[in-house]
Amino acid sequence: MATPDEKYELITRRLQEVLGADIIKGVLAEGRQPKCYWGAYHLQAHYLSHIGYFVPLTKIADFLRAGVDVRDIHAFLDNMKAPLELVAHRTKYYEFLLRTVFQSLGIPTSTLRFVEGSSYQLTKEYNMDNYRLCASVTEHDAKKAGAEVVKQVDSALLSGLLYPGLQALDEQYLGVDFQFGGVDQRKIFTFAELYLPRLGYAKRAHLMNAMVPGLAGGKMSASDPNSKIDFLDTAETVRKKLKAAFCEEGTIEGNGVLAFVEAVLIPISQLRLERKAAVAAGNGTLLEEGLGDQRPFITDDAPEGTVFSIERDPKFGGTTHYASFAAIVDDFAAKTLHPGDLKKAVANGIVRLLDPIRKAFEENEEWQKIEKLAYPDPNAKDKKKKKEKVYHPPPPGKGKNAQAPSDALAAAAAPSVEEIAHAKAESAKQVSEPNTIS
Repeated sequence: MATPDEKYELITRRLQEVLGADIIKGVLAEGRQPKCYWGAYHLQAHYLSHIGYFVPLTKIADFLRAGVDVRDIHAFLDNMKAPLELVAHRTKYYEFLLRTVFQSLGIPTSTLRFVEGSSYQLTKEYNMDNYRLCASVTEHDAKKAGAEVVKQVDSALLSGLLYPGLQALDEQYLGVDFQFGGVDQRKIFTFAELYLPRLGYAKRAHLMNAMVPGLAGGKMSASDPNSKIDFLDTAETVRKKLKAAFCEEGTIEGNGVLAFVEAVLIPISQLRLERKAAVAAGNGTLLEEGLGDQRPFITDDAPEGTVFSIERDPKFGGTTHYASFAAIVDDFAAKTLHPGDLKKAVANGIVRLLDPIRKAFEENEEWQKIEKLAYPDPNAKDKKKKKEKVYHPPPPGKGKNAQAPSDALAAAAAPSVEEIAHAKAESAKQVSEPNTIS
């Protein structure tokens, strides 16, 4: 069984920043199971989850291995990204996806709990605390806390100001010891550390992973298809996007291809190497057999200690093996590692990661139906129902089927010569007679 120090190392490794480390160490020293909250604020209407989420999911794998009780909740207050009627469908879709990703990595999910915010956010107690919080938080502090994660617009919705406070209250009502998120959540985390104690609640620890640049060089954006790869993208699409990705020779800053190696491929490779070593030694392991190709991202002839291999043609130097990400960075900065070789290795790794996830989706009809309900095509036009025609019969003698009158009837209806002469005579009499006034 792992010691408290070993569990702490597993919980905090590869993170960019940890606030309140003593809180986590204290929980582990007491022999308690730490409780973690990870908020899933990604239920927007315009995209499916992209593989940037492999970064927190890989880290959550460490939490679960360390015995952490992970609670995952869903929210929709950020500029109403997800209409209320879609939240239930997206929650279900997301649960399908997340469990499949963990299964593909061989990560046990027995201590992973999915919690919908509405299960406690509509209670009297939660709302009263929200009112108390609103009475003490200034507009300036609320805006500042959400500046990195809440969409900034000229005429902001009130929900954007409530967002940081509700996220802080979630820590109390979920009963967690620490919250986990990207470093872009830092201002919300420090907001929670400041205001929860003012309500009489304990301060929680906060763990942050680094943000991975997008394939286009800037932030990985859900609304920019060229900056990301979706979990359900085909192998052909993955290779096409990687081929077009920004990966300037010798440039490290803003290089999303390199960053993905550090944040996802190497951690997963290490995960698989650790499982392999534990099985070989006959030691127990919390890791399960994953889906698909479970080899680490190294060649079969890689030397001991290798965590990532880049296969190249012998005339270009042959396959290179790396024991750390720093060594990859050094070679890339020195231009001894070509962008084309790096892209090919990363594309192969991503294809191997996504293949079992996409296969599971294609074999699950319920998941496919949920996907269509959760993320309807924004370009699809509603088919207008044609107005039902009601037949109204024409009046007698009218309409296209009415028969024209015969010549005999027409002649009979015409006045005779005598009738015309009589009518003229009567008309003349009326004109010649003088008007009399009685």
